[in-house]
Amino acid sequence: MPPRPSSTIPYAPKNRITPAASVLVPMSREEMEMLKDFRGEGTLRLAKRKRARSPELLEDTGQPPEKKLAGDVGVIVDHYNSRPEVGVIQRQDNPIIGLKNFNNWVKSVLITRFVHPVLAASSVKSVNGHGGGGRHRPASGKVLDMGCGKGGDVTKWAKARVKEYFAVDIAGVSVDQARQRWQTLHPPRFDAQFAVLDCYSEPLTQAFHPTKLEQPFDAVSMQFCMHYAFESIQKTRRMLENVSRYLRSGGVFIGTIPNAEQLLENLDAIEPDAEDLSFGNKVYKIRFESRESRPIFGHRYWFYLQDAVDNVPEYVVRWENFVQLASEYRLSPVYRQEFHEVFREHQEHPEYSQLMQRMKVVDKDGASPMDEDQWEAANIYIAFAFQKQ
Repeated sequence: MPPRPSSTIPYAPKNRITPAASVLVPMSREEMEMLKDFRGEGTLRLAKRKRARSPELLEDTGQPPEKKLAGDVGVIVDHYNSRPEVGVIQRQDNPIIGLKNFNNWVKSVLITRFVHPVLAASSVKSVNGHGGGGRHRPASGKVLDMGCGKGGDVTKWAKARVKEYFAVDIAGVSVDQARQRWQTLHPPRFDAQFAVLDCYSEPLTQAFHPTKLEQPFDAVSMQFCMHYAFESIQKTRRMLENVSRYLRSGGVFIGTIPNAEQLLENLDAIEPDAEDLSFGNKVYKIRFESRESRPIFGHRYWFYLQDAVDNVPEYVVRWENFVQLASEYRLSPVYRQEFHEVFREHQEHPEYSQLMQRMKVVDKDGASPMDEDQWEAANIYIAFAFQKQ
């Protein structure tokens, strides 16, 4: 790997600890012979032999068996389904716990700054303090978490006092784990619905009954997953349709995505005669397949993140193209910042600086568990917020 240029992003913490569908049973030979002469009767017999869905699966999840997916989507689903779920104590031993804490803090900033106001103004209210809000602060608002993963943000939504929470993800194992996280919350919990759905290829009505969607969402969140939609314009449009169609006017759409400008600048910085189109450090690595081919959709690269992501295909999200498409779905940008700018903008704010300590981004002395490699990995991302007009 060629040496990468040193980062020009300032590392801001005051004191660093480290240096900078159903299936037919195959026909027997006898049935095939019978079908030649008795089409009506044969068809009826075959229809009766369709395999039934597993009653245990329907009872537990309300969902049909998960589809076996091929191509890049299959790789992505298999990866996230195979990731082990660990407890709170084990998570603290993660080698990139500083980076994970920082990323969680950025997501909390987005929720607090942009989602809290729309939840407070929501027509979805709890009655007598029930529904997850507690006695002192009634719950309000309805949220859609697209790409919920293993439920890493469930606690954040509990602290936001949300009334109703809908979560979808393409990886069925992850959805089960997200549901389990919700079930471990201290009561009263917010109302929650979980479903397995490829929200880049299918409408939300495939996951939730239309009556569940009659009351629009106040907010939609897509954290570290929207870039998968940019495999094609069809998937991107389906994603935006699912975001916008059931989002109320004035509602917000928040998320985090890789910074296309930085990815392509790093690609351009690789020596012209280099065969390995990779850059990164011990924490993360990004590998492009081509220097010349740069389509607007389907511009693929492979991403590795230590103890988190093992060489999974991702896609470049060009910001201006994203904004232009979003406008067709009545979504207008109100915020866009690189992660280091989110830190700079909020580090001295009383509420967010205290939140940094509670989330172990820094300690009481301002020291951070992140080293320079983790800081560089964090800053390949941007945070955004859109509002529906």
